[in-house]
Amino acid sequence: MSKTAFVILASADNPESLGRVVNALTAAHELIESGQEVKSIFDGAGSKAAATLSAERHRYHDLFNLVKSKVSGVCRYCAKVYGVAHEIEEAALPFADEFKGHPSFKKLIEQQYQILTF
Repeated sequence: MSKTAFVILASADNPESLGRVVNALTAAHELIESGQEVKSIFDGAGSKAAATLSAERHRYHDLFNLVKSKVSGVCRYCAKVYGVAHEIEEAALPFADEFKGHPSFKKLIEQQYQILTF
């Protein structure tokens, strides 16, 4: 069985960026439905996307909920920098801070995840 990690760097604050986030979530959902092992990580400006899509009023909130259980982390450092740490906590999303406050990509590589960035 393949293992895929979706790294979402897009902020979802304009149409092009939102499109990348939606494409990542849709692809993750497809793999989840087929029984594949999936992790989604929100890093950089992607921490803003996690906070934005966590809001019930967002038009892609339902899509986000379909993959929420596979969110392995939101970069703690970046969530603080972008001012969304509180929203991430309220959404009960886990923080990723294994390497100096950031997610560990070394760990994903060692676990043989295919890493896709959006």
